[in-house]
Amino acid sequence: MTDKNFNEELNRLGFPLFTGRETVDADLVLAQMAQSQDPRLWEGFAVVLANGFERGLLDYPKVLDSLKDKKAKDDCRSLVLMSLALYRFLGLKFSWAGSLKDLLKGSKEFDLFLKKFKQNEDFDLAGKKMSPDRLKTVFSNYFSGRQGELNNMLNSKDEMGLEYALSQVFSPKQKELFFKKLKGERLTKTENEYYSRTVKKKVLALANAELHRMAKQLLS
Repeated sequence: MTDKNFNEELNRLGFPLFTGRETVDADLVLAQMAQSQDPRLWEGFAVVLANGFERGLLDYPKVLDSLKDKKAKDDCRSLVLMSLALYRFLGLKFSWAGSLKDLLKGSKEFDLFLKKFKQNEDFDLAGKKMSPDRLKTVFSNYFSGRQGELNNMLNSKDEMGLEYALSQVFSPKQKELFFKKLKGERLTKTENEYYSRTVKKKVLALANAELHRMAKQLLS
């Protein structure tokens, strides 16, 4: 992937440097961020990780497959654990975060990162000095002005978060198109056709007031 395409795909995954494009290889983008050794990119890792998983674009084993040496894999693992600790510190509950943390088997490292966030102390990650203040600011700045969207995307305090509910109705690709349409992003011709043929029908059913009333009645 060229530097230009890398920057464009970072933009599509929520860490904008330049203008975006329609397609994105989230696994490869996250892998390149991990192996970049660039502190600025590492500060945005948590943004891209959350955006990628929430939109059904990331598969962590595939991210690792994109990394050829052990150091890059270890750095990626630490960056993911650091990101998960940041989400926990900010009180954010993503439905996929628990299983990802279990997969990494990094409770001690996770606890150390969480402690650093709570104490607001700089820490070392793969030889790079990381600032909790900077990490919190980068993540919070991205979502500032989008709190309503963030609340909807997170499976947080509600027993049935929106992200989980959507996964029961839409496939990962359908959910991606749902959010793209919701945010007014431009769809390709193929995406438009698929949205109209499949996703829109489900959206119309979900928007039916009588169906909503009956579903609420069943749950009461």
